[in-house]
Amino acid sequence: MIDRKKIFRIVTVIMAVTVIVMAAYIMINRLGLVEGYDFGGGAYYYVDIPEFEKIVDQDAFKAKTPVWVHVVLFLAWGWLMWRLWLWIDRKSDK
Repeated sequence: MIDRKKIFRIVTVIMAVTVIVMAAYIMINRLGLVEGYDFGGGAYYYVDIPEFEKIVDQDAFKAKTPVWVHVVLFLAWGWLMWRLWLWIDRKSDK
């Protein structure tokens, strides 16, 4: 039987490799970049783009999913990460 620590380690390695591969894929294929704006590594952060609200306004971006769903998912993700942080913190205290 594989113990829990070994399973957690395996899952962690798989997730880390997946995240690195996906980040490389996004950068190699230049996904999410606005042509004409060259900010180097900061090009992926919307706060670096001047007048961002004029580039991606509500009329230009039509999502099939309502905005409130995006907000709820964002908040749920934040809550899950907070709970994970508390769980990891409790584990390290033992």
